[in-house]
Amino acid sequence: MSAKSAESTFDAKAFLRTLTSRPGVYRMLDAGGKVLYVGKARNLKNRVSSYFRSSGLTTKTMAMVDKVADIEVTITASETEALLLEQSLIKTHRPAYNIQLRDDKSYPYILLTDYEEYPRLAFYRGSRKRKGSLYGPYPSAHATRDTLQILQKVFRVRQCEDSYFRNRSRPCLQYQIERCTGPCVGLISTEDYARDVHYAKMFLEGKSDDLTKELSETMEKAAEALDFEKAARLRDQIIDLRRIQEQQHVANQGADADILAAAIQPPYCCVHVIYSRAGRIIGSKNFYPKNSLVEDEAQLLSDFIGQYYLRDPKSGRAMNIPAELIVSHMPEDKDQLAEALGYCADRKVKLAHQVRGHRARWLELATTNTRAALASYVSNRQNLQQRFQLLQDALKLPEPPERIECFDISHTGGEKTVASCVVFDVNGPVKADYRRFNIRDIAPGDDYAAMLQALDRRFARLAKGEEGGMGKVPDILLIDGGKGQLKQALEALEKYQLPGITLLGIAKGISRRAGQETLFLADREGYLKELAMVTDSAALHLLQQVRDEAHRFAITGHRARREKARRQSSLEEIPGLGPKRRRELLRHFGGQQGIQRASEADLARVNGISRKLAATIYSHLHLD
Repeated sequence: MSAKSAESTFDAKAFLRTLTSRPGVYRMLDAGGKVLYVGKARNLKNRVSSYFRSSGLTTKTMAMVDKVADIEVTITASETEALLLEQSLIKTHRPAYNIQLRDDKSYPYILLTDYEEYPRLAFYRGSRKRKGSLYGPYPSAHATRDTLQILQKVFRVRQCEDSYFRNRSRPCLQYQIERCTGPCVGLISTEDYARDVHYAKMFLEGKSDDLTKELSETMEKAAEALDFEKAARLRDQIIDLRRIQEQQHVANQGADADILAAAIQPPYCCVHVIYSRAGRIIGSKNFYPKNSLVEDEAQLLSDFIGQYYLRDPKSGRAMNIPAELIVSHMPEDKDQLAEALGYCADRKVKLAHQVRGHRARWLELATTNTRAALASYVSNRQNLQQRFQLLQDALKLPEPPERIECFDISHTGGEKTVASCVVFDVNGPVKADYRRFNIRDIAPGDDYAAMLQALDRRFARLAKGEEGGMGKVPDILLIDGGKGQLKQALEALEKYQLPGITLLGIAKGISRRAGQETLFLADREGYLKELAMVTDSAALHLLQQVRDEAHRFAITGHRARREKARRQSSLEEIPGLGPKRRRELLRHFGGQQGIQRASEADLARVNGISRKLAATIYSHLHLD
């Protein structure tokens, strides 16, 4: 169902007259057809009507309603179906007024290759259809590797790659420091190794108490058999296990659970998630959803749970849904959420709020962390906004800048030059708008040409009307460099007729120390004048922060490009020389050095290499 006004203003009364009262999903669109907001409703007519009442709306909601030019509706068979469709549409359209979570990556697991004679434990991220046993998911790579370190220390199950394991003739350093039992060279029997793997599995499954009991019984048997060396080793394992349990707030109590607490301090909000697997807290994470119309914590958690845990069932992606979600505020649509979560997880999922014992302590911990995290987040944002205002004063701008773009160049002796573009607004880095430009066809080390090419490519996207970050005009263009780089920027701005952008250069001083930079400001006539700022100026600190981020982003891109080039054979760059012919060359000459020394006639003797291709290969390898 769709309703469209003939005028620029949406005719809400006419649309609502014919709107159904059945459950479904509604999509609010602007005049250009772009989705502003996606919502679900038990009763579509009542829910959509609430946006057009005469009072009681928040400022942000009224701002959105003013942009509405059309509403599209999809009727569903149930509220659960509406919830699943809503989350699918949010992920597809990413509407500006829905909460936006940026964390869509897959989560890490611990992989146990228990199908092998000597299984290994490994960090794993990817499809859950992988052969072997997967334990997790873990909230971060750090939490996963921390658990792997514990396992390596206590149970000494190997973590080396199979290729490394199969080609050992003597034990490695891990054996020497008692982090492995040396299965690669037969220093442990398959039975004893299988026992260690069994213990590691019990630990990963959260059966720490059962494991400690089993180890104690085995230790007593070893002592009775006068095998004191084995008994001492088991004693040390028990001690290590108990230390680990002491470090946990609660150990071995309950099934997998996520504890979620929400806090709102307009216009910011925060959700803190604590991850518990088999009763063991393995980590936590803060989320700061953006552009939300939510008015209370219960609605925030409802929207968060929908986006964070629910996936499109047709996508086939892994559902990282624990058996229980413990929440600080119970959402009104808890029954629909539980049903949808259970549908995606293919098992029952419980939402709990009034909890006791160790789960109450978990919830209290999550609530405390949420409030502290949000207070810190708001404070940082307020400091950043103050810095933007001070920068306005320092540059004598008519209004506060809202978007700063900074460009930097990175290379090593002119090799694999990369330009970076980073973006800051009043909320901090806008990482979705970051860009890198691989610079080509310039003289090695020509920073001026590199800067001009990067700026030309950036503003060409703007001229073409590209949407997203590159379709926005910056208020301040910050260049990491001196007058030479600024002149290239002036040329690019003149070419694309962008006189309204404030152009600023930041060059390192003679000592190249922070606080001793030289600032250059381009005036309306294009003249460059030096700008003085005191070293403790918050405005200068903002420029330094943006410049440092651009430098970091450029140098990491350059290093990645350089390493990729060094790993790549020069033969791969020769046109007409495919994988099969490269193999023939390497087989014939015994390696790259032999090919380099070969003449054209020698190259032409290789199976599959014509005289013309031999000449191409020779000229490419001898460009000097």
